[in-house]
Amino acid sequence: MEDNNLPKSYRVAILGATGAVGTELLKLLECRNFPVSALKLLASPRSSGRTLSFNGETIPVEAVSDGCFQGIDIVLASAGGSTSRAWLPQAVEAGAVSIDNSSAFRLDPSVPLVVPEVNPEAAFGHRGIIANPNCTTILLAVAIWPLHQVQPVRRVVVSTYQSASGAGARAMEELKVQARAILEGKTPTPEVLPYPLAFNLFPHNSPIVDGGYCEEEMKMVNETRKIFDAPELRLTATCVRVPVLRAHSEAVNLEFDRPFEIDRAREILSGAPGVKLVENWQSNYFPMPIEATDRDEVLVGRIRQDISHPCGLELWLSGDQIRKGAALNAIEIAELLVSGDRLSNPASMSSTALKS
Repeated sequence: MEDNNLPKSYRVAILGATGAVGTELLKLLECRNFPVSALKLLASPRSSGRTLSFNGETIPVEAVSDGCFQGIDIVLASAGGSTSRAWLPQAVEAGAVSIDNSSAFRLDPSVPLVVPEVNPEAAFGHRGIIANPNCTTILLAVAIWPLHQVQPVRRVVVSTYQSASGAGARAMEELKVQARAILEGKTPTPEVLPYPLAFNLFPHNSPIVDGGYCEEEMKMVNETRKIFDAPELRLTATCVRVPVLRAHSEAVNLEFDRPFEIDRAREILSGAPGVKLVENWQSNYFPMPIEATDRDEVLVGRIRQDISHPCGLELWLSGDQIRKGAALNAIEIAELLVSGDRLSNPASMSSTALKS
């Protein structure tokens, strides 16, 4: 006879398991003791046959294929937009709930776009897919939402300083190789990114769209509006790739309808979920990517009055793009769903009764 007092556990698949975010997902499932009863690791055919470790077990990586989502409760996807569009509908049909780290479904009106510190309730309106926002959007949203709740933000001007990790594990390795080459007097050859990143920086390498903005910048604009449920929010972004291995930083200018007291802003952010206030004005010590790396929190500091506008506020942040900017946010969404046993996928009758 089944003991209904036993905690539930879930059959989880990671799609894109061998990538930078996929391996971080694996690590977080383990260190956060997510209730996993079975784990399936999926990737492209070229990664098939590799093995990864989870809770002391060696698990083989399988090529994603027809039927591979049967029996799965939760899919954590981080394999790119085209892969998500091709395979996640199958996961939904099989009864799984997919949390997707790609841009494939973020702006779909029927798909929730969720940052748990901001709009956790949106996750429960899913139809089988929940979208994870872009990394820069997540970091920005976590930092400014607490202020927005107290006094609505009317305009956001943000400049990003994005590390190689945003382009994946191969870009991180390319940065190391290029740095060694330059120090040896050689000319680096870019392969993953369009230009040498070591000892250099350049505007974000995503395609330019109408109006002269790149796709990365427009992701920040459109996704923040959706997450905040503020379609009229004025936001402009300039995204820059910088020679940092891991963790993004952002310079943020906020405009309100009336002045925002600096001490009040510090008080709010010091107690905000997912935020750590980092400020030592005497030492000129503020958030840095090297200290944000492998941290769950978004580090926020250098909060000051905008001297060009009486209702303006400036702040600086750093956050781990792979962790909170991707994998951790996805895990936190999954934790939201399982904490109330609200994982049911309304798109599939078979998902309404999860097995322990």
